[in-house]
Amino acid sequence: MEPLVAGYRKGIRYQPDERPPAAIAIGLGLQFAMFNVAGIVLIPTTVIRAADGTDAYLSWAVFVAVAVAGAITMLQAGRVGRLGAGYVLLTGASGAFIAVSVTALVEGGPALLATLVLISSAFQFALAARLSWFRRILTPTISGTVIMLVPVTVMPIILDLVGEVPDGVPPSVAPLTCLATGLVFVGISLKATGWMRLVAPVAGVAFGSVVAGFFGLFDTSGVAEAAWVGLPAAGGPGLDLEFGPGFWALLPAFVLLTLVGSVETLGTSASIQSVSWRRRRALDSRALQGAVAADGIGNLLCGIAGTVPNTTYGTSVSLAEITGVGARRVGIAAGAAFIALAFLPKALAVAVAIPGPVIAAYVAVLMVILFLHGMNMVVQQGLDHRRGLVAGISLWTGISCQNGWIFPEHIAEFLGGLLQNGVVAGGLAAILMTLFMELTGPRRDRIETEFDPSALPKLREFLGAYASRSGWDTAMLNRLEAATEETLLTLLQPDEWDERHVRRQRLVLVAYKEYGEAVLEFLAGAGNENLEDRISLLGEQADRAPAEREVSLRLLRHFASSVAHRQYHDMDVVTVRVEVPERIHAHGT
Repeated sequence: MEPLVAGYRKGIRYQPDERPPAAIAIGLGLQFAMFNVAGIVLIPTTVIRAADGTDAYLSWAVFVAVAVAGAITMLQAGRVGRLGAGYVLLTGASGAFIAVSVTALVEGGPALLATLVLISSAFQFALAARLSWFRRILTPTISGTVIMLVPVTVMPIILDLVGEVPDGVPPSVAPLTCLATGLVFVGISLKATGWMRLVAPVAGVAFGSVVAGFFGLFDTSGVAEAAWVGLPAAGGPGLDLEFGPGFWALLPAFVLLTLVGSVETLGTSASIQSVSWRRRRALDSRALQGAVAADGIGNLLCGIAGTVPNTTYGTSVSLAEITGVGARRVGIAAGAAFIALAFLPKALAVAVAIPGPVIAAYVAVLMVILFLHGMNMVVQQGLDHRRGLVAGISLWTGISCQNGWIFPEHIAEFLGGLLQNGVVAGGLAAILMTLFMELTGPRRDRIETEFDPSALPKLREFLGAYASRSGWDTAMLNRLEAATEETLLTLLQPDEWDERHVRRQRLVLVAYKEYGEAVLEFLAGAGNENLEDRISLLGEQADRAPAEREVSLRLLRHFASSVAHRQYHDMDVVTVRVEVPERIHAHGT
């Protein structure tokens, strides 16, 4: 049987629900903001310069991008209602939209770009509201693969930064500066404990900047010219509501990139949960919904204001891993720092002035850690030959398309060049292969009944027919009935549900075979506690729960080879796997 007891993670200094001292929260928040704001500034700058936009519009777009990044970073950490994940998730301008945003500006100007971004955000709200419908498609395998592909798309940009050397500076200074930054950053991260881990990123960037300044690589002219406090003179460009040919031609590309970006957000949100708690917890699907909804709010604001779309940055996971801090206060502080930087052009100029080789080394370390987290997400679900094939083909599809190894002349023209982005190409490949497996998978038997103990006779009759069609004997049927009964009784714990409310709910039970086991999927009204977490805590909270409360959980753990509980805002989905008794004896359990 699979172990159902959660483990512990060492090195977590502050969990999301803990309150670090104000100095640490503010210091880390400012640190996170300063090291990510350059990318937020560079993306709209690249887009608008490539489209020959005006300086006035560029100033406005950069201001809005940084301010929205701050607001959504705070929302992600603070989690207001169903908006936000409740974790430190840094947000900023999305590099995946660079090509299509340039096309939108050329075809219809800032107003067309604003309209496309605004309308695309509606699809994020729809996905967040009905994420439970896509649970079999947006799997950990897909999320982990997309996370692994993020460094693939970022590294070419990073490699360009490595070679950024102004005229008159020896080319050898760039790799020297990059090496100095990386050695200090990695060295402190490997050896430091306690509070020293918190300064690893800033120490690496500071040392690299000193080296760069010594060789004349640090250009401070922009800092000197920038104002201390200011607002852009121009305002928003408004919306293009004519919905002409340019709008309809570009809308599919914006929607597709928005949905792929949402999958990336799901992966980042799932990964940040795994690195933010000392005790391993079941995945909180409601936090995933909140993360995508907050992204949608960000794109809604970007569309209204007229700047490039935003997304959740995968570097959030790496920073939490390196510093050991997942406290929400840090996310709120980082968001506040972003907003402050938007109104402080001189401080913004300092961040932008950090030499390219220094930023390259800093981001490269974060990308390595992010890749490992994506790989861990894929492996944790269990890497059989099907999931391994999906992850492997998708990863190499993304890498090959990103680097132009597969029919580059055709890829560049297909869907407006969308597949030249590794995350889009690899993510689509993973989704299509997973969808194919779902459509050609085993038959699923289904029954809908009352969510009440009185439904047990109907469920037993259903299970009897299912076991008979599957060729299983009485021993297996008994295990299926026992697992079903204990799952139902556990979901119906009186301290979680109001009896009158329960009797208005419906229960859907889906049964199918996978890898020679029975899979029972229970779909019911949303509850409060997570069964996975409750099973992992068996025997550890006797002072908080009577022993009789644990009986159903212990029996369920005995009959099931694994239990997975996904809690969404609209429903709970409990997946129980039951091994055939002969297989259990063969495994020696």
